[in-house]
Amino acid sequence: MSTPRRFFVNKIDFETREAYVEGDEFIHAKTVLRVEEGSEIVLLDGSGKEYTAIVTKVEKHRLSAHITGVTAGNREPSADIYLLCGALKGDKTELVVQKATELGVNRVGVFSSEYCSAYMNENKLERLKKVAKEAAKQCLRSRVPEVTYFGTLKEALSSAANYENKLFACEFLEHSCGDISYLSGNAALVVGSEGGFSEEEYALAQSLGFTGISLGKRILRAETAAIAVCALAAFALGELK
Repeated sequence: MSTPRRFFVNKIDFETREAYVEGDEFIHAKTVLRVEEGSEIVLLDGSGKEYTAIVTKVEKHRLSAHITGVTAGNREPSADIYLLCGALKGDKTELVVQKATELGVNRVGVFSSEYCSAYMNENKLERLKKVAKEAAKQCLRSRVPEVTYFGTLKEALSSAANYENKLFACEFLEHSCGDISYLSGNAALVVGSEGGFSEEEYALAQSLGFTGISLGKRILRAETAAIAVCALAAFALGELK
C-alpha cells in the first residue's frame, strides 16, 4: 500500500473536522498527483500533528477534506539544529535547503558575506521556502524548517545568540578548535559560500561566541560542506541513530 499523499494547509478546524487544500498545494494535488474524491490524504498544519482525512470534493480552486483522525508526528527532530549557509550560485542553495530538511534541521539562514558572489531576492527566498516544504513532505516531517535571509554575516551570526553550541566551519583552519562529535543540546552551524570566509569574518564569529572547526584536509565544495556538517551534527545529537 502506498503512503497517503501529504499536504500542508493554513488551518484545520478539528471541531467541524473540515479542512481545505488551497494554493500551490491544491494545484500540485490536482494537476500532478491527480488526487480524487475519496482519496485518503494526510494534512499538516505546522503544529507537529498529522491529520488523516478523506477528500470529499475537488473544486476549481480548492479541495475539501473530512478529518478522520489525528496523531502526533514522530519524524520531527528532538535536537534543535540551525544551519547558517552563505548564498550559493545557481540552484546549490536549494540543494542545501533540501538536504538540511531531510537531515532534521529546524532552521536555515542564508546570508551574504565578503566573498559571496551569489545574490538573493524575494523570489529566490520564496523558492527556498517551497523547496523546504516539498522536502519536509518527502521525508515525512510534520513541520517545515524556517528559512530566512540575512543581508550580512553579522546579522546571521547574531540570530544564533541563544544556541549552546556555535560552530563556524572555516576552510583555512588547520585544526578544529572544537569537536563536533561531542555535541549536546542545540547547535548553530555556519558554512560559507564558494568564496569562503576572510580572517576578519572569522574574528567576528569568534567575538560572537563561535568556535572554529575544520572539515578535514580536503577542500570541500560549499554545498558539500553544508550538507556534511549537518549530517555530522545530526549524528552527534542522536538524530541518525
